[in-house]
Amino acid sequence: MHMNPRRSVMPTNDVSSLLGEMSESGFQGRKLGESVKIWSEMVQDPGCTILLGLSGAMIPAGMQECIIEIVRRRYVDAIVSTGANIFHDIVEHLGIRHYAGHHVVDDAALYTKGIDRIYDVFAYEEEFRSVDWRVADFAGTIAPFHASSAEFIRRLAGFITEKAPEGRSITATAAAMGVPIFVPALCDSSIGIALTVARRRGVDIGIDQIADADELTRIVENSKKTGVIYVGGGVPKNFIQQTQVIASMHDLDLGGHAYAVQYTTDAPHWGGLSGCTFEEAISWGKESPRTRQVQCFCDATIALPIVTSALIGSGLERAQPFKG
Repeated sequence: MHMNPRRSVMPTNDVSSLLGEMSESGFQGRKLGESVKIWSEMVQDPGCTILLGLSGAMIPAGMQECIIEIVRRRYVDAIVSTGANIFHDIVEHLGIRHYAGHHVVDDAALYTKGIDRIYDVFAYEEEFRSVDWRVADFAGTIAPFHASSAEFIRRLAGFITEKAPEGRSITATAAAMGVPIFVPALCDSSIGIALTVARRRGVDIGIDQIADADELTRIVENSKKTGVIYVGGGVPKNFIQQTQVIASMHDLDLGGHAYAVQYTTDAPHWGGLSGCTFEEAISWGKESPRTRQVQCFCDATIALPIVTSALIGSGLERAQPFKG
């Protein structure tokens, strides 16, 4: 058996070089470095369509600008997100802020002051509700509406851009770059609350989640190969994974995703899909036995800024973004 000597990591102010050295170290530092290599391979592969699964409270935790850059540089071609991340994203676009708080606090006292807590991040409930009302009003302007969440989010991007042209958001950037955002559990968010408000007003509004599954699968079917990046797990992860199964049921056995990267803190032995290994996914046909894959067990709020900085710092440019 050939043995490669393990390298010792040399400290440096060059993040790209640091991650390169870490890829030959050990434990999760090695996995973090390997994830940069595999993501870079996806970006440089002209036949690869890259899908990003986004879960966890990434926007409240301050990851918005990292994801904006990932989208702007076309390091991904489509996004599947939780509704909460998109809601918090449009909130920021409209000038409403999240605030540094603390995880040890009297939550009953916060409630009396109208302050919501997301671990150690605070926000004002009334400000959030003001966005709920605006989204409900927006729904009335596009009714009757019965289409995918990706189409709804695309139109919502136009709305927030018109209301706050100086704003920055993943939602607006993705729309400008032609990167669709699917939210397969849209009702499980403040956007879902807003659309419920609109429907009770008599607005004819409906999100077609089956259209989501069909549209995303067609992106996969129209690709020579696919790579997946999962920030956390949850619904976004399996929604992307199952595209391979749907395709195979329509006599298009694509052989599984060709590349796969995941950043998660969930362990596989509890049986949940957020911690599900890519090896397990091979048994379902969601990944190929030949998939270039790595799972890094690390808090995404640590991994994402470092990995994004390394990708950008390396001068990585997209070979040929997906055009579907």
